[in-house]
Amino acid sequence: MVNKRLKYNLGYRCTVMVWMTLKFIMQIYVFHFKNRIWDDQTVAKWNCLVTKMATEYREKAGKLGGVLIKVGQFLSTRTDFMPDAFIKELSELVDRVPAMPYSYARSILEEEWGTSIYDVVEEIQTPSIASASIGEVYRATLKDGKTVVAIKVQRHRISDVFHKDFKALRIVFWLIETLTTFGKKADLPSLYRELVTVMNRELNFEQELSNALYFQERFKDNTSIHIPFYVEELCTRKILVMEWIEGAKITDLSFMNQHQIDPQRIAKTVFDFYLEQFLQSGKFHADPHAGNILIRTDGTVVIIDFGMIGEVRKQDSHYFKQLIHSIIVDDYDKVIQTLDEMNFILPNADRKKLKRIIRETVEMYQTGTVNMQDTHIIEQLKEDIRLILHEQPIQLSAEYAYLGRAISIVIGILIAIYPEVDLQKWATPKFKQWFGGKRFAESMYTDYVKDTIKPILSYPQAVLNWLENGEKQRQWEKQKQQRQQKHHYFIILEVLNVTFLLVTLGCMSVGFYVGLQLMALIGLVSASVFAVMLIIVIRKHYKMIQSLW
Repeated sequence: MVNKRLKYNLGYRCTVMVWMTLKFIMQIYVFHFKNRIWDDQTVAKWNCLVTKMATEYREKAGKLGGVLIKVGQFLSTRTDFMPDAFIKELSELVDRVPAMPYSYARSILEEEWGTSIYDVVEEIQTPSIASASIGEVYRATLKDGKTVVAIKVQRHRISDVFHKDFKALRIVFWLIETLTTFGKKADLPSLYRELVTVMNRELNFEQELSNALYFQERFKDNTSIHIPFYVEELCTRKILVMEWIEGAKITDLSFMNQHQIDPQRIAKTVFDFYLEQFLQSGKFHADPHAGNILIRTDGTVVIIDFGMIGEVRKQDSHYFKQLIHSIIVDDYDKVIQTLDEMNFILPNADRKKLKRIIRETVEMYQTGTVNMQDTHIIEQLKEDIRLILHEQPIQLSAEYAYLGRAISIVIGILIAIYPEVDLQKWATPKFKQWFGGKRFAESMYTDYVKDTIKPILSYPQAVLNWLENGEKQRQWEKQKQQRQQKHHYFIILEVLNVTFLLVTLGCMSVGFYVGLQLMALIGLVSASVFAVMLIIVIRKHYKMIQSLW
């Protein structure tokens, strides 16, 4: 009975994911069909539509949990292609789901430990103190009667749920790739692989334990930072047993005032801790929200939850330095080359246009005084970066996306703790050390002198290339593009009709199989309608092709 219910739930989840995708695609196409001219009013309508879709997704994900929550959190990091309104809504997606029955948790604990739970713990508090899509956390006291721990238990059959959701997700990605222009712009197979890899990593608690031990070793000499200890002999692939932490969220200023803790000192501690991770090669804590950074009564900052971890490789550090160097010496050809080496730019990107956009954005900030204490300036900077990413076919790897998200969250936390924070003052000595001090400055000056003549030599050639194209060539390209758009429009309609036809035939078959006559009848009628529509669309498409011969 339990297995049948699980299979039904998994089938329902798959249907919801596919249906939401098709619904969103149809809403987008209808909107673009009705709004040919994009003025301020149309943009406002578009933002409302995106927010509505994101809200619907967030609500569905909150009810169903599992992969839907993790996909939402993953997409909230993807400023390289997700609309800002969608990201803003998904950033509020909280990984909280109804608690599973304690009987399931106890059975998992005893199965993993190979003994009765009370052979290991003296006491365990129920219900759980926290419940997320992957695991539940219980407070317990070990058998010695004094060691208080947090026990994180993987949810019942969550691995089965996730891997069934992955199959539904593959269908979703195929639909997006086939039916949308975004599918042609983004490398969706690569994105799918990254998503599955990230989620599988979170399902393995032994990996989270390994991450925590890594941070313990890396920051063992930092007395201002505490990483909880883990009872390794009790940790398994499905269970984590760690030190119980008493404290408050890092943004709880009233807690700091109550215990006479200096917010500036705490902000500086957090800043130094994360900046080292962002600049130096190694792993970084990729989920630094306020709930994962705690503060104890003695002012010690505690970092918890190492399920979501990114990595800055030595090569990444070299790329970052190369980008900053190239921007300083005004060598934007080198900027594009570096972005290519980092696999940021997809093959169909207009590199000349991308170079111009980046140059103009950088120059805009170079000509004015940017005060990083101003949250409005920070938001404007983030918006400009989003515009660059949306303008051209650029796709970040999961590691870079998580890095960008982590930096953004940490800056927000610093401002919340200490609004007068001077990031430039704190960062300058760290960046000097990171760049290599005087030697780097000397090499940068040499490159600057050597490369200043490049724009003068490249300009005449650019003008000559533009003149050689000719007006007729540009007109022909415009007509060709219009024909291709019309052809793609018919293909989209045909694929949509085929998809709906298959879905309705499936509903009809299920209805006949389980004996739901009304469901079977609705499926039959709907399938007939979509079959007729498909024939009409194919005929019109064929006539259009004939007219081009």
